Amino acid sequence: MTRKFTPNMQTDSTSSPHPARLSTQSPLDRSPLSSLLLLVGSVLLGMTVGALLATGAAYLISLGSGTGPAPELTDLLRHPTRYPNAWTTIMIVQGISHVCSFLLPSLVFWYLFEKQRWADFQYRPITEIGGLGVVIMLVIAFMPLNGLVIQWNQGLEFPDTLAPIERWMRAKEDELGELTKYLTTFTTPGQLVLAIFVIAVLPAIGEEVLFRGVLQRRFINWMGGNPHVGIWLAAAVFSAIHMQFYGFFPRLLLGALFGYLYFWAGNLWVPILAHFVNNGFTVLMVYLRQRQVVSVNIEDTERVSVTAGLFSLLLCLGLLYYFRRRNQKMNTN
Repeated sequence: MTRKFTPNMQTDSTSSPHPARLSTQSPLDRSPLSSLLLLVGSVLLGMTVGALLATGAAYLISLGSGTGPAPELTDLLRHPTRYPNAWTTIMIVQGISHVCSFLLPSLVFWYLFEKQRWADFQYRPITEIGGLGVVIMLVIAFMPLNGLVIQWNQGLEFPDTLAPIERWMRAKEDELGELTKYLTTFTTPGQLVLAIFVIAVLPAIGEEVLFRGVLQRRFINWMGGNPHVGIWLAAAVFSAIHMQFYGFFPRLLLGALFGYLYFWAGNLWVPILAHFVNNGFTVLMVYLRQRQVVSVNIEDTERVSVTAGLFSLLLCLGLLYYFRRRNQKMNTN
């Protein structure tokens, strides 16, 4: 889900109480290129395995429901309304694909190739992090600002020479929009629970382990310990891998937000929490609107005013400053 800044930060040691801890080199003497190739290879292998498992799961679901032969996954994703039980099938397929594409490759790379442990993702226990409630408020407060960025990004136009590429991108965007609308149309509370698990829980863990836990740390190390370059590079990869040009910049900013939260807090569960709130809050608000509990349409970014965006910006700056300062003081104490 795209609900996607960072303050002007310095690059000295005041940016984090223990910046070196989040850019520790691999215990193995391996070049950055070798590490990157191993990581990319792990992800590609995971994607392949995920596609095979997802195809098998779709076949078993179709067989068990007695609805005939399993559809091709590409056709199922393009025309879900043509098939019975398509909603559940797609959710299970998405869950399997996500775990195999993000979480498992990251852990294989981290444990097998880097010879590190889960504890190496953080230098501070979660109980020592100050302002976890602020993280939740920050993510929600960021949504109006991000809405303005979404409006701007979706309005970008290509030169005439690139018109065919633009038409292809917009067609893919519309196709994905229809699928998202289908998957966020809930008829039962059980569907809401499954959607939160697949759309919020799995991406929060899998994507943060890969992009913040592995890539951001390695980028910081490869860039000579510069946290800002590492954070923004990881955010750019995070946004690009979703293959949505008209959501690239808002997702880039969201990735940078998660990156700075991780850098300041020193615990991977902080960006995982932020990512979960971003996706889960959106899904919940969509469900509540469908049940006519709330009237706010959180997906309608076109109604975000400049005034609301500026207020959102100021509020986010204040919350970011508070979170950073509080965690610095806790480490000093």
